[in-house]
Amino acid sequence: MVAAGAGAHGPAQLVLTASVARRYYLDGRSKVEIAEEFALSRFKVARLLDDARSSGLVRIEIGHPGVIDVELSGRLMDALGLQHCVVTDTPDDHPASLREHLGQAAAELLSELVTPGDVLGLSWARSVSAMASALRRLAPVPVVQLTGALARPGVDDSSIELVREVARVAGGPAHFFYAPMAVPDAATARALRQQPEVARAFSLIGSVTIALAGVGAWAPEQSTLFDATGEQERAELAARGVCAEISGVLVDAAGEPVRSALTDRMIGITAEQMRGVREVIAIVYGPAKVAAVLAAVRGGMVNSLVTHSTLATALLAELG
Repeated sequence: MVAAGAGAHGPAQLVLTASVARRYYLDGRSKVEIAEEFALSRFKVARLLDDARSSGLVRIEIGHPGVIDVELSGRLMDALGLQHCVVTDTPDDHPASLREHLGQAAAELLSELVTPGDVLGLSWARSVSAMASALRRLAPVPVVQLTGALARPGVDDSSIELVREVARVAGGPAHFFYAPMAVPDAATARALRQQPEVARAFSLIGSVTIALAGVGAWAPEQSTLFDATGEQERAELAARGVCAEISGVLVDAAGEPVRSALTDRMIGITAEQMRGVREVIAIVYGPAKVAAVLAAVRGGMVNSLVTHSTLATALLAELG
């Protein structure tokens, strides 16, 4: 921390300044103790410490013992006006590796933020599932399912299992339901929403204080909902300006909801309900999702972010 060289003073003054700085910054001595040792006034000690910093003799860096890029996290939080932001410096070697590291970071953030007075809402996403796998402790809160399950091989019951898994860690009640995320027509969706277990879970959405979600770009392999939608409908929604989906909510580049036939067939949280949640934490990876993340934040769907350095840097570059 104390660097040799630099400064406009002579060698004796330089050595004195360095010695005072070493006692204060490295040895943890108080200014009073240093003043007594060197027979200086406390004001002189304070002045020497100021000189050490301004001359570059002492350089202070804020570090973190883990994989979190604290400086980049702070810059992105300020640039997007987020409540919380965690950026990891995980190498972009493989999506599964990114999900694992981001899941761990999100689990730590959630453990820190959630208090017994909260109600936790979970939307299914692969990144949220990774968070659940890494979660080891959580305040005893109710856990509410926010979206139905995607009818795809390997993830049919994932929304339910996700809620159960997190509720087991928390030791609180799990409010889940058996229903797909999207159904063939609006009439079926209305009927399902009236089913007791679905209606019971949906009645709790207004009390959710913290929610976790993924953000999907409206493109192949960038959104599980996109991949589960027919080709014609994908193209029609893209033509209407759909840029991203957050928990099944479709938005354009400005973050405004795009209502469509697919919206009426969805079983899950609405845009208005999502905007009403105090804190929505999105776990997002992949540089292809820059526009989608910006849309989610601009639209008030997301106000906290867990991501990685490549995407964070791309977001800052896009913001200018």
